[in-house]
Amino acid sequence: MKNSKYDSLLWHFGSLLFALAIFGLWALVTDLGMVKKIFLPPPIDVFSNLWYGLLEGNLLALTGATMLRMFYGWVLASVAGVFLGTLIGLSASAKAWLTPTLELLRPLPASTLLPIGIALYGLEPSMLLAVIAFGAIWPVLLATIDGFNYIEPRLKEVAAIYGISRFSFALKFGLPSAMPDILSGMRLSLTACLIITVIGEIVMAQQGLGTTIILAARSFRSVDLFTGVVLLGAVGFFNNALLSLLRRALLPWQQH
Repeated sequence: MKNSKYDSLLWHFGSLLFALAIFGLWALVTDLGMVKKIFLPPPIDVFSNLWYGLLEGNLLALTGATMLRMFYGWVLASVAGVFLGTLIGLSASAKAWLTPTLELLRPLPASTLLPIGIALYGLEPSMLLAVIAFGAIWPVLLATIDGFNYIEPRLKEVAAIYGISRFSFALKFGLPSAMPDILSGMRLSLTACLIITVIGEIVMAQQGLGTTIILAARSFRSVDLFTGVVLLGAVGFFNNALLSLLRRALLPWQQH
C-alpha cells in the first residue's frame, strides 16, 4: 500500500516536471527568436489570452459546448458498447457470427462518415452525436466482450446448476468480473470522443473549440490557435483524472 502511494506520488511529480520542462523549452525558443511569433507565440501571451478568454470572452461557452457534445457521445457509446458487448459476450454463437462484421467496421474512421451523414441528414447536431458515438463505441464494446471471455468457468457451471438466467448471470457475475476491462475501454472511448468531437465541429462548422482553432489557424492568429490547443489539452487531462477517480471508486481493491 505504501509503495503504491509512493509510486503514484512519484509519477505525478515526474509528470509535473515534464510539463514544466516543455513550457520552459517553449519559452526559451520564443525568447531567443528561434521561431517567429506568428508561428509560435510566447507562452505568457497564450496563458494571458486563455485567462482573458475564460473570464471575459466566450472561451468558457465554447469549451462547454465541446465538452457537452463529447459527454453525450461518450454516454451513448458507453451504454451501447456495454449492452451489445454483454449480449455478444454471453453467446458463443453470436460471437462467432458477429466478430467478422465487427472487425470489418472497427477500422473505419468515424471522420469518413461525416460527409455521408451531412449528405443524408444535413448539419443536424444529432447526426454529429451519432458519428461520435460510432467512433467511440469500439473500445467499450471490445473491452466488454473481452471481459466476458475471461469469466471464471466455474461461475458458469454454478450458474447452470442453479438455473440462473443469462440476464441474472450478466448482472451478478459477468459485468462485475468484466468491470476492469470495461472501465479501461471507457477511458479510451472518452479520448476518442474528444478527438471526433473536435473534427466534427471543424467539418460541420458547429460552435466549439474545434471551429475556434481552425478559424484561428486560417487567419494566422497563433495566440488564439495555441490557446485552443492548450485548452483541449486541459480538457483531456480533466477527462483522464475523472476516469481515474471513477476507477478508484468502483475498483478499490485494485489500488492495494
